Amino acid sequence: MDADLNPPQQRGQIKSKERVSKHGEVFTAEREVNAMLDLVKQETERIESRFLEPACGDGNFLIEILRRKLAICEQRVRNRQYTQLQYEKNAVWAVSSIYGIELLRDNAEACRRRLYDYFCEQYSRLFGEGCKPECRKAVEFLLERNIIMGDALTYRRVDNPEEWIVVSEWSFIGEGKVVRRDYSFSYLVATGQGGDLFSDTPYESFPPVYFLDLNREAYES
Repeated sequence: MDADLNPPQQRGQIKSKERVSKHGEVFTAEREVNAMLDLVKQETERIESRFLEPACGDGNFLIEILRRKLAICEQRVRNRQYTQLQYEKNAVWAVSSIYGIELLRDNAEACRRRLYDYFCEQYSRLFGEGCKPECRKAVEFLLERNIIMGDALTYRRVDNPEEWIVVSEWSFIGEGKVVRRDYSFSYLVATGQGGDLFSDTPYESFPPVYFLDLNREAYES
């Protein structure tokens, strides 16, 4: 059975009046999420199309975007357009295209876990014991990087207010290689043009890594 996109404890639009008062925290209901995403339906079904939610909460928008992207990958497997390896590459690519910034630690952690669990359930449902641990690890690493505990208004991390929010661009090239480029979120907001999330001037770039080798160790010297 598919994972519940909105678990019972998360279906309400508020967790507490105190959180609403202190942080303005109100979650978007599933119906509104789908209505808004349907306005850009074609983009939500493009594997490579990037989305950033600057106040992502526990992931109501992001989980639906991931669901739509993985549904396309699954359809291509069932139509024999994708092998397992092609599914893995494109599913990892789909995860890498989803970004969230969240002020509250519990929401950021819940969002990462929710996206990771959904990916794993869909992956296991398709390939069972053939699932690769390194594929799950790559997804876990991407979500650690892409779901950021920060304040999108001040451009700074919440866990370390002296640090600017850094957003990583993941570009897939060749036969499954991935190039990572890091950008300051404040720079992206100031210079973003034409609807593109990333500019051509990252402050740090990294050598290509095979998509199944994406993990923290790959970037440690």
